[in-house]
Amino acid sequence: MFERRIPEWLRHAPAPSVRGFATLNGFEAITRGMLISVFPVAMYEAFQDAAAISAVYFAIGILSLGVGLLVPFLNRFVPRRVMYCLGGLCFVLGSVLAMAGTAQAIVLGLMLNALGAVICFVCFNAYVLDYIQRVELGKCETLRMFYSALGWAVGPVLGVLLWGWWKPAPFLVSAVAATAMLGAFLYMRLGNGKLITRARRPSPNPLAFLGRFFRQPRLVAGWLFAVIRSCGWWAYVVYLPIYAVENGLGTQLGGILLSVTNAGLFLSPLMLRWMQARSVRTAVRRGFLVTAGLFLAAGLGGAVPPVAILCLFAGSFFLILLDICGGLPFLMAVKPSERTEMSAIYSSFRDVSGILTPGLAWAVLLVLPIAGIFTVTGLLCLTAWGIAGRLHPRLGEKRLQPVAMPPVPDLADPAPAPASAPVLSAGASVRG
Repeated sequence: MFERRIPEWLRHAPAPSVRGFATLNGFEAITRGMLISVFPVAMYEAFQDAAAISAVYFAIGILSLGVGLLVPFLNRFVPRRVMYCLGGLCFVLGSVLAMAGTAQAIVLGLMLNALGAVICFVCFNAYVLDYIQRVELGKCETLRMFYSALGWAVGPVLGVLLWGWWKPAPFLVSAVAATAMLGAFLYMRLGNGKLITRARRPSPNPLAFLGRFFRQPRLVAGWLFAVIRSCGWWAYVVYLPIYAVENGLGTQLGGILLSVTNAGLFLSPLMLRWMQARSVRTAVRRGFLVTAGLFLAAGLGGAVPPVAILCLFAGSFFLILLDICGGLPFLMAVKPSERTEMSAIYSSFRDVSGILTPGLAWAVLLVLPIAGIFTVTGLLCLTAWGIAGRLHPRLGEKRLQPVAMPPVPDLADPAPAPASAPVLSAGASVRG
């Protein structure tokens, strides 16, 4: 008689790893990258007004912000794995609805995609903080971006090409990729994350963690870096294609440039090595400084479209550098007992930038051409460069681990030191 045994991968969930999280993020990159250049062009075709598009993005940003802040509260009643699946289903449903092609369907599809992004992002970061060690966060961010490079590199140009051939095509591909992402998540069986409780303390108010956030300057600075970096991407992803169309450069230029830019994600391991050879502070400051200079040059050279586009294209590679290092000051300062709440705070940078950028764009377009948006973005990056000057110079470096030193025998007493004698760690100093 043959004994039937349940396969090991069914009896025990695979251990979450950096590579597993990177794979999950790779599917999300295909889901979102396929539509990131399609939505601005489709919206411009439907409304023919950059200010109206800014108003739509502004409203969706406010809605996404509210949903993102409510995720920790909802997580008390809805398990995290169910929350993540709901976010994935938002991707699928949004793409299916946008296939209709009407203005209302496109706006609704964009809204559901934004909600799916913020829900999945909150849950994803909470899982990462649960299972990835602090010193491995830099490696996790780099490998995550490396795995997502293909989706972000091919998706934008392929999306606009498919949209020109058959408008529902990119939305269909995005829906299939979102389904694959859900399949990968279910295979990983991450569950609801690690449970960390506070002994003998009442459950905090859903918004009480906002006060703890504002009392920690490192968290506030890290969040501001993420917001301003995201504003740079908003200006590049949304307003560069509109700028190209208004100046007669075609509807596909934005998608092509974004695909070439995202191919720079394959350089993320080299960028990580460059950052590790210096420090997180140096990487963040240089990234924001160069990005600010190039975006300001694009704004000032807006009357010459090729010059402005070339400056924006060059600046996008430094935004990739900021994607690698810009979130580390926040992630490295999060307390283990506040992972879910602070993940929700951190994820709000998408929605705050989604409110801030269209709002500023709407105000700029009242008095300036669209190139003025690039100037304002450059000023924001310059502000972030100033804030980054207050980071600790050695942020992100590995701490020295305690090393057992052999006992030194006393000349007056040759007996060995007792086992309980304290030892010094490498590099420690003795104060007499």
